[in-house]
Amino acid sequence: MKQILTRDEALSLKLWQREITLKERGIEPVEPHYCIVWEDPDDFDASPCITTPSPMWLAMAMHGDVLPPVTVYPLAVDDKGRVIEGHGLHDNVVPAMTEEQAMEYLLQKDVPRRVWDAPEGSNMRRFVICRRDMIPTDRGYRNAWKLTQRKEMENAA
Repeated sequence: MKQILTRDEALSLKLWQREITLKERGIEPVEPHYCIVWEDPDDFDASPCITTPSPMWLAMAMHGDVLPPVTVYPLAVDDKGRVIEGHGLHDNVVPAMTEEQAMEYLLQKDVPRRVWDAPEGSNMRRFVICRRDMIPTDRGYRNAWKLTQRKEMENAA
């Protein structure tokens, strides 16, 4: 991917300024091939959720030197769910990612921690990163979808 924004230049800008700069300089959106299908362990009756990155966000992740480290996102919140520490540490950037790495970043950033950070000894499958073409285009029976819990046979005959 063509370098539109240098690391030094990115470090001198705030996150929202980096995004605007890349858009102004003509970064090409990248259509995502993957999505995250996940179930909330606190709501067993809910249908699975599907998280797909926007083409512009994916382009920025694959360009590199735009997004902050994913560790800045689990911010402290009060008992009403309001952020109390603000968006500190956005002054650092991560290098270019592959689409697969970007999906793992998005998982940790946008999907609740209780979904992807399973407790020790838990064997329930709560999410899967899959190709978008594996998701049915007809969402008529979406409320009946469930993630399968069976393991693939290691030594299939």
